[in-house]
Amino acid sequence: MSIRLKNIAKTFDRNAALEPLDLDIGDGELVGLLGPSGSGKTTLLRIIAGLEQPDRHPAGSIHFGDRDVTQVHVRDRRIGFVFQHYALFRHMSVFDNVAFGLTAMPRRTRPSGGEIRSRVHRLLEMVQLEDFAKRYPAQLSGGQQQRVSLARALALQPDVLLLDEPFGALDAKVRQDLRRWLRHLHDELNFTSVFVTHDQEEALELSDRVVVMSNGRIEQIDAPDRLYRNPANRFVFEFLGDVNRLEGEVRDGVLTCGAARLAVELDEGREELLMRPHELRLIEASTEHAHLPVCVTAVSPVGAEVRIELEADWLAEPWLATVRHADFERLMISRGQRLFVEPRRWRRFATGRGLHPADRSLVSS
Repeated sequence: MSIRLKNIAKTFDRNAALEPLDLDIGDGELVGLLGPSGSGKTTLLRIIAGLEQPDRHPAGSIHFGDRDVTQVHVRDRRIGFVFQHYALFRHMSVFDNVAFGLTAMPRRTRPSGGEIRSRVHRLLEMVQLEDFAKRYPAQLSGGQQQRVSLARALALQPDVLLLDEPFGALDAKVRQDLRRWLRHLHDELNFTSVFVTHDQEEALELSDRVVVMSNGRIEQIDAPDRLYRNPANRFVFEFLGDVNRLEGEVRDGVLTCGAARLAVELDEGREELLMRPHELRLIEASTEHAHLPVCVTAVSPVGAEVRIELEADWLAEPWLATVRHADFERLMISRGQRLFVEPRRWRRFATGRGLHPADRSLVSS
């Protein structure tokens, strides 16, 4: 079921929660709404659900496929909703929680008892909880409770599944496992899903496309890889990951900041360059175009990479570099060690929200 939003806006007490926006979500697509607190992502999700009504001026519309649901009550929109804190009935077993929406349907549309039992057992098998049907929520882990919540939402066979920070109450390892599981389930069943998150990694890993929001506006909509590699503006670039900043004066093709010097093809004047941690190469001596001396202040092995924190007198704030374990061992990196940085790539942005044309690769990756 596709979703089409046209000219949707929302104001609370004269404060704009959503500027007028358009959004098209394809049939079977999994879309993440990503942004900081107050960006409007939850308000947008609740408007899609029918839990909030958009402003009447400007007049907007919401379509599920060919059906205009702008004025349709939430109970008639055929949506499934999964909340951050599970919202399970603690006095009911897992089976009864999943079956609740079906048993509460009007008699004329309610499935038979046998069909309800069959559907619930299929769903519990699908979410890998068939052996927990008689247990109560208090006897389950957080990850298991969230899977029950998802099965309950799917029991009504909704046209659209909406998830509001679905993994926010779980620890990091469980969140990661559930993300993979939900992605697999989504690919298997091919339902249309929209979920809200402020976790960049979660959005990039789980989504077909990510909608980045700030201050009630959509900043960019794109596939995760394109979003990360080609941010539309500075906000998107800074929100999607760690950023190192180098600010200084450009004279005769060299940016200078204290003891730091970097060859750049820029006009003279004050400039600020931005670099990702993986775009920094750590070396033992400066090069002809980069003299950026640093001191290692912290070392953190994380999965396939090692995170290195760097400080220098010419830095206003510490830098973060990520290196492969092979490079870490070759350089024998340790706290207190003196090294040099050679940027592989840097970006600069215009004073406003847009991307400046300069986006340079300095050395081969």
